[in-house]
Amino acid sequence: MTHRSWSLSILLALLMYSCVPTSKIRDANASLPEHFQNRNVEDSTNSATLNWKDFFSDANLHALIDTALVNNQELNITMQQVTMARNEIQARKGEYLPFVNLQAGAELEKVGRYTSQGANDANTDIKEGVEFPEPLPNFRAGLFASWELDIWKKLRNSKKAAVMEYLSSVEGNHFMVTNLIAEIADSYYELLALDNKLEIIQQNLKLQGNALKIVRLQKQAARATELGVRRLEAEVFKNQSEMYAVQQDITETENKINFLIGRAPHTIARNAENFISRQMDTLYTGVPSQLLQNRPDIRRVEYELAAAKLDTKAAKANFYPSLALHAGVGLEAFKPRFLTSTPESLLYSVMGDVVAPLINRNAIKAEYANANARQLQTVFDYEKTILNAYMEVVNQLSNIENLKQSYALKEKQVAALTESINIINSLFRSARADYMEVLLTQRDALESQMELVETRKEQLHARVAMYKDLGGGWK
Repeated sequence: MTHRSWSLSILLALLMYSCVPTSKIRDANASLPEHFQNRNVEDSTNSATLNWKDFFSDANLHALIDTALVNNQELNITMQQVTMARNEIQARKGEYLPFVNLQAGAELEKVGRYTSQGANDANTDIKEGVEFPEPLPNFRAGLFASWELDIWKKLRNSKKAAVMEYLSSVEGNHFMVTNLIAEIADSYYELLALDNKLEIIQQNLKLQGNALKIVRLQKQAARATELGVRRLEAEVFKNQSEMYAVQQDITETENKINFLIGRAPHTIARNAENFISRQMDTLYTGVPSQLLQNRPDIRRVEYELAAAKLDTKAAKANFYPSLALHAGVGLEAFKPRFLTSTPESLLYSVMGDVVAPLINRNAIKAEYANANARQLQTVFDYEKTILNAYMEVVNQLSNIENLKQSYALKEKQVAALTESINIINSLFRSARADYMEVLLTQRDALESQMELVETRKEQLHARVAMYKDLGGGWK
């Protein structure tokens, strides 16, 4: 190549490079406060580092979670997405390696005699006294290779993007595991709460049954009226109806757990005793910056952001020239027996292509613009996910503290109303209190006991939610 040709090539390359659009995407803001709101704690101890088997102490709950991690259909679907993402890495890796194909073929061709090829074939003797065969068969076999040289790292960046997408899918699977464990634990505690509510209703029905017997005796002794009998009977019927509603809730909650663990309806083994009196272990929140490492949803979007950056680089490389090499070697003849006659039947080829977009690059520009937009979109998603994680932990901290105060007050309320029941029953038996006082006292006591169970359940749910929000459960 002459000096002038080299100068022209360099000038064209510089011209094309200068025409490549550029776009600057701002970096994502991953900063978090040093402490959670209203908690100036320097301790980095974090409950999220605990394995779920250490966080949950109930053996029955352990068995349910173990089964779900194997049989849950949604989790298994997510795991297949991880497998597909891993296969995509192999596919992208193969794009920047040489392609070598084994090719064999046979054909039969008859061209018109009054054409350039036909006229030449008619005047060709392949052997003395033997004309060129017509129609002409052709047999071919050989190896053919093609290779696009990844000069601008377009293909390698695509492969690296596939790796980031795979890692993102892995974190997505971890996030699914965390949510599944939390959902099973919540449903299990819901079931324990319903068992306790059912027991409370049954205990109150016994008390109301005794009060109903007394008021009936008082009526016979003309010390009470039919109104008192009917009001107490109505309250008994009401609580009996509530009992069946709770039983239905128990059935539906059991089946929800069965669905999560991937099995047909079945009785859920559990121990509802000590539900109210169980101690709540201390939760350690660590510091906000640990969320970036512990939360699978944050890690997932972080990998998606890395993939988006690489996709943008790959899209930009489409503006540059691409170099492809093609080569082949094989045997070709019009009769199979001539295929082994070398070098006459030998064929080979070597070719190089340089292709560069010059005019009408709208499609490439549009794809590059979309890649930039997707990258910026992922930046916003990353920042949103971090902010949401921080907010969830702060909300749960407040929720846990408020539930603790509420539970302490409800305990006092239940104790006072339980004592009131004993007092009102004694007064009622000695005719010093009427049926309405008995009715209202028992109703208030029942409601307070149910609220206490509900508050305990909410405390357990808040504890599970905090464990999940801190990023626990998947390790």
